[in-house]
Amino acid sequence: MARRPLPRILSSGTASLARGRDFARTAADSATDVLHPLLTIGRGLRVLAAAGRRRWASTPKDKRGPALFLGAAVVLAVALLPYGPLGALLTLMAAAAWQGRDRTPVKTGPSDAETERLGSLYEALVPYFSIPEDPSPLFAHGGGWDEAFSDYAFDAAGRVTRLRIRYPAYFTDGEAASRARIEALLHAKSGRGREYRFDWDEEGNHLDLRVLAALPTGIAAQPFVTSPGETVLGFTDPQGVQRTLPVIEGDEPRDVPPVIWRTGPRSAEPHLLAVGQPGGGTSTLLRSIALQALRHGGDVMIVEGGGSGEYACLAGREGVLAVECGPTGALATLEWAAHETQRRLIATHRARESGSQAPEDSRRPLWILLDRPSVLAHLAAADGRPDPLAQLQVPLRHGRAAHITVVVAEQFDHLELLHDAVWQHTRARVVLGPAAPQQITDVLGLPPHTTPPAQLPPGRGYARLGTGPVHRLQVPATPDPYDDGTHPGHRQAVLELLPERRTPAGDGGPGGATASDLLQAQGPAADAPQAPGAPAEVPAEAP
Repeated sequence: MARRPLPRILSSGTASLARGRDFARTAADSATDVLHPLLTIGRGLRVLAAAGRRRWASTPKDKRGPALFLGAAVVLAVALLPYGPLGALLTLMAAAAWQGRDRTPVKTGPSDAETERLGSLYEALVPYFSIPEDPSPLFAHGGGWDEAFSDYAFDAAGRVTRLRIRYPAYFTDGEAASRARIEALLHAKSGRGREYRFDWDEEGNHLDLRVLAALPTGIAAQPFVTSPGETVLGFTDPQGVQRTLPVIEGDEPRDVPPVIWRTGPRSAEPHLLAVGQPGGGTSTLLRSIALQALRHGGDVMIVEGGGSGEYACLAGREGVLAVECGPTGALATLEWAAHETQRRLIATHRARESGSQAPEDSRRPLWILLDRPSVLAHLAAADGRPDPLAQLQVPLRHGRAAHITVVVAEQFDHLELLHDAVWQHTRARVVLGPAAPQQITDVLGLPPHTTPPAQLPPGRGYARLGTGPVHRLQVPATPDPYDDGTHPGHRQAVLELLPERRTPAGDGGPGGATASDLLQAQGPAADAPQAPGAPAEVPAEAP
């Protein structure tokens, strides 16, 4: 006997069933909203009918006859009155609507457990918000928390998720140490393992405590909807920025608030410094920046001090001028970058003197990415060679005018090896991975307004652009595509964003020209150091 095929609804997979369930649920919710008045009146009629049956059952048998006669007389009188039936129907509907209304009790205050928790927080704050000289203290042992606490909320477990605290005016809220003691106390008493944000209103003497939702960690590298000169460092809280980006998280589209870093001649923060612990995500951030720079038509040079080969996927790609891992190649690459900065400045100056536009090769963005350069400086010093980081001074000082951006990633243990020029000209700062509050403050210049979580995923930290506020940051997942220990979907996303392999010069293939080829076409320079695969003309004099 031939086997009959399965019905289409069973053979189309779970996706069709899920769509059908969603459609049915949506239709049911819409029907409930439309028919809500009728449902309320029907529920009231059932209540009135039940009340009538109970009243009839409680009526003695000798009085049921007169009751029926009286009811019939009332119905007859109403029927004979003008508009009597209509008035009786409206009265019945009104009574049914009143009896069928939603009588769910409204919560008007905290429960006993929540009251006990608020009282515990109040007693814990008494030593910090009270002094013996205060004649009418707002915080006192055995006092009530009603006047000090307002706008509170709790989660399903009974822990505080939102709280507004009013404190006395003499509290030293202008001192960072005083605020830190209060924040540490509230963090411990409200429940560890969550991220809290503290907003101090020094003018109104109020402290707002809020529990923050976790930042999304499943957003992989992808073509972000940004304009040239805009780089997505990561994603943050909705309250911190006034913009959202459409992204794909897993298979679901959503809009998330990004941290946008703007570079170029008009940028106030032309260079970036990223600091973190091993495994904190600084290499992930540099790969994400490199992919975005290549997508917008820029040239990228990478100097890796760790020697782990995490940027091997970019070697030989279109737009990637060099990927260096040794001190010799790093020194040659950074020397070429310094001379290239001078060449661009001279070309731009001459174009302005002649009243013409600067050459195209002088306006093409050039990105210099350095991962752990202190290791290369140590190796160069051990071999008696010049420090490669000394060549960064020219690109850092004049990079904004020459369309050159420098990104330095370093670990906390080697920050003292960075030159003063790096600290002076990298006004955009990022801290990734676990770090003490004082370490974050030393790098960003301001302490974060949130408490660090107990467990930090890779790429999680804080960012500050110039003199702006400190933002929580989650870097897009951009792993090394050749690392089998990472998420397969994230590795595939990086592979799809990589440019094509650079065509050898002898093949004459399309798209093989880069900025280095354009500079080479202008003529050789006798004193120009050559970076691997990137020769360029360098003028003999500096601007």
